[in-house]
Amino acid sequence: MNQFSAEILLPSVRVACHLPDGSVPPAHPRPAAVLPGSFNPLHRGHRLLAEVAERRVGSPVHFELSVSNVDKPDLGGDELARRLTQFVGVGPVWVTRAATFAAKAELFPGAVFILGFDTATRLIDPKYYGGEGGRDTALRTLLERGCRVLVGGRVDAAGVFRVWDDLRPAYRDLFDTIPEGEFRADVSSTELRGG
Repeated sequence: MNQFSAEILLPSVRVACHLPDGSVPPAHPRPAAVLPGSFNPLHRGHRLLAEVAERRVGSPVHFELSVSNVDKPDLGGDELARRLTQFVGVGPVWVTRAATFAAKAELFPGAVFILGFDTATRLIDPKYYGGEGGRDTALRTLLERGCRVLVGGRVDAAGVFRVWDDLRPAYRDLFDTIPEGEFRADVSSTELRGG
């Protein structure tokens, strides 16, 4: 793991970009489209979602891997290095300490965040914010920073392919849906890990 990768584990470091060749430039322009995830492992569904989103958004999609997460332990150095290795030859990945989407919006103002259905559902779940008020504040932060959310569908536990259809007025300006005809990849990291 190079010096910048190790530094991102320090609480004072907020973001570092790793390019597809494995290098870490000291400064890199922030992307217009970001696909966040834990990438444990990175799989064809992530790559296909990035390709489809790139065509829809008209801008290269970069990946984002946070060492901090709201409902999982922080990543250690060895695990971070393992996950970063998956991106060599694939695309740029931004390593951050942004555990929440409000924090991601601060790092990537104006970005389109590309999410799978499950992550989008968690994004509007009040339990991750201490209630509806916290959730509404976080979603307003995304809107105020000029961010949008593009959601790809996913097969649920019952075997039904779900696309984003939450059209409540409060979220209408924030979310957009990728129709099933444009994106469907029936794969999950949990299944690939065998659990």
